[in-house]
Amino acid sequence: MKFTQFNKVKLSRFNIVILIGFLAILGVIIMQLFLLNQAYSFEKKEVEDKINYALLDVVERIYVDNNSELIVANQIKRVAHNYYVVNVNDVFENNILEFYLKKEFAKVKLDLDFEYAIYDCGSNNMVYGNYITSNSQPSKKCVDCFTKNDDLIYYFAVRFPTLKQSYFTSLKQYWLYTIVLFLVLIVYVYSVLLMLKQKRYTVLQNDFINNMTHEFKTPLASILIASNYANDQKEIKQNPRLLKYVQIIIKQSNKLNEHIEQILSLAKTDSNNIELSKTNVDLKKTLDLIKENITLKYVKNIAFEFVFNKNYFVKADEFHFYNIFYNVIENAVKYTGKTTVVQVSVLESDNSLFLNITDNGEGVPKKDLPFIFDKFYRVERKDSKEIEGFGIGLAYVKKIVQLHGWKIKAENTTPGLKITIQIPKSDIYE
Repeated sequence: MKFTQFNKVKLSRFNIVILIGFLAILGVIIMQLFLLNQAYSFEKKEVEDKINYALLDVVERIYVDNNSELIVANQIKRVAHNYYVVNVNDVFENNILEFYLKKEFAKVKLDLDFEYAIYDCGSNNMVYGNYITSNSQPSKKCVDCFTKNDDLIYYFAVRFPTLKQSYFTSLKQYWLYTIVLFLVLIVYVYSVLLMLKQKRYTVLQNDFINNMTHEFKTPLASILIASNYANDQKEIKQNPRLLKYVQIIIKQSNKLNEHIEQILSLAKTDSNNIELSKTNVDLKKTLDLIKENITLKYVKNIAFEFVFNKNYFVKADEFHFYNIFYNVIENAVKYTGKTTVVQVSVLESDNSLFLNITDNGEGVPKKDLPFIFDKFYRVERKDSKEIEGFGIGLAYVKKIVQLHGWKIKAENTTPGLKITIQIPKSDIYE
């Protein structure tokens, strides 16, 4: 029940972090859209002002050429976003008008296609029109380009057919940033969905492992009780073959029990549902106990070398501290030849203590070395086609080391493999 509640709390915090991240990215996108709108409004107003200034200058030049008095009333009327009507109330020629339009638009750096038309005030018909490209070259004669306005007399009209497109073109960097932000949001949402899916699979996997291992332990305990009882019976002891079979059952049952305990320990560390009870652990005493247990368990020549001038006490969880070194040393014993040499040495620096466990085996292939601490990763042996174990021993070791706030690494030596555990001096007592 505690395990389930813990996961619910953890998942809730995880969801809160995801929600905050999502809102942060969404907030940035909203700000970007606001800036884009502001930039669009500013660009639009700037272009409109340029057009007004340019058309006013055109009218002024026409009046100057005709020596006429400038009309003070509003002469420029914007009929649509790209359509302007100018009431001149004077005589002018189309070539002069076109020249002034080009010149004034160029002066305010208005690089746009435009078309203009001149209307006769008497007949109320268009007398001339033309389309001018942005490179100032006539493109075509404008026929019925504009709708006449009965409220105005004697005017010319100008329309900018590409005006709206120019707004978007001038704001292309803002559009690019907005698109990038939307892509970031999409990638973030997709990644979160994958993480939630993976989280669900991880929870299901841990629940399955816990249920499976607990279901195994009950019948396994019964097998061990029955086997140990049978092993003590007089009839079994007098029959070498039966005794051998019973001892095989006991040995394999113990081995299976060890695997189950390792899986349970790893599942427990993966869920972070573990509390370290730290005390001052005697390093030499722990290593001597491991040496004794390993020697009893394995029938082979094993030489242990403990190389340190003084004894150390480590601030650690005694149970897990023992398991760390037992797993590493047992691996060294299992994966070396008939004669095993395991050396545990200590190297001090200003801030840390380095515990080195070295064996005399063949080491780990270079391609496998970066992954030996990964869960369920197993290294293929040269002397056997079968891959032993579940690949959880060193994964458990690394997890416990990290929970203590220490560091661990592995490297090949000549010969064998060296595993180094780095412990800060603040956790060391002499």
